[in-house]
Amino acid sequence: MTTRIPPHSIEAETSVLGALLIDRDAIVSVAEFLRDVHFYDDKHASIYQSVLELYEERTPIDVLTVSDKLKKKKLLKKIGGASFLATLVNNVPTAAHVEHYAKIVKDAATKRRMISVASKLVEQSFDEGIGAIDLMDKAEEEIFSLTQASLAQVFTPVKAALADSFDRLDELHKRAGGLRGVPTGFKDLDNTLAGLQRSNLIILASRPGVGKTSLALNIAQHLSVNEKIPVGYFSLEMSREELVDRLLVAQADIDAWKLKTGKLDEEDFTKLSNAMGELAEANLFIDDTPALSILEMRTKARRLQVEQGLEL
Repeated sequence: MTTRIPPHSIEAETSVLGALLIDRDAIVSVAEFLRDVHFYDDKHASIYQSVLELYEERTPIDVLTVSDKLKKKKLLKKIGGASFLATLVNNVPTAAHVEHYAKIVKDAATKRRMISVASKLVEQSFDEGIGAIDLMDKAEEEIFSLTQASLAQVFTPVKAALADSFDRLDELHKRAGGLRGVPTGFKDLDNTLAGLQRSNLIILASRPGVGKTSLALNIAQHLSVNEKIPVGYFSLEMSREELVDRLLVAQADIDAWKLKTGKLDEEDFTKLSNAMGELAEANLFIDDTPALSILEMRTKARRLQVEQGLEL
């Protein structure tokens, strides 16, 4: 049986550390994304942590300062002494490629983390006390956190931010009654809220039979058809067929009773045909799974966001 060793690169790890020890400014290139936990070898992790601490203290980084820092932490002997640090320096001719080496180290660490997550999920899959839906949500959450951790967050120059702001304000200026938020299509509501604001949770509440579903559907229809904005619509009570009928009636502007009873004249059929064409182009996605849980809804919304993009 072949023993499988977790992904790592000792050469990349020693190259990173050697580069940091010969160039005091090299840490600036890697401190933002490289952490001590990314190192496979514990000795290397300890050395890198000491380098980070020196960087935070604004102390020059070299063999002597790192050696002294490790000595104070009673770790110098554990990592192999000052002679080991000297070996790291001698193995790297230049610090020019420190960022490249650091990315190799982090890439291997990400793979190890994925193996760990996958192993945990396999173990939990055999646990009869955990439901399949809960397990799938846990899997998505773990992978999503890994994805977020791998995204590079960098500074945005104010020049670029101003350009984005100007484009947004220009669009508002061109559109009559421009709004900062997502327009609902209802003027009084938009004037009060300035549109639906990004990242907000908006709750529409009223007694049964007042028209919550109709209002929400009208907003979704306006956004997806007229504003070309992707919308996800979950209906826990009303079927997909009934929702589509309501959409057609509103889009075609015909009598709903005529559609229900089938008493449609030629003009109505023409309007319905045009309405179908307009709705077919809409970025509206409907899920009519009855009694959907919050957990399931979140999972489906997360998947729709990744696949289609989502504004509401």
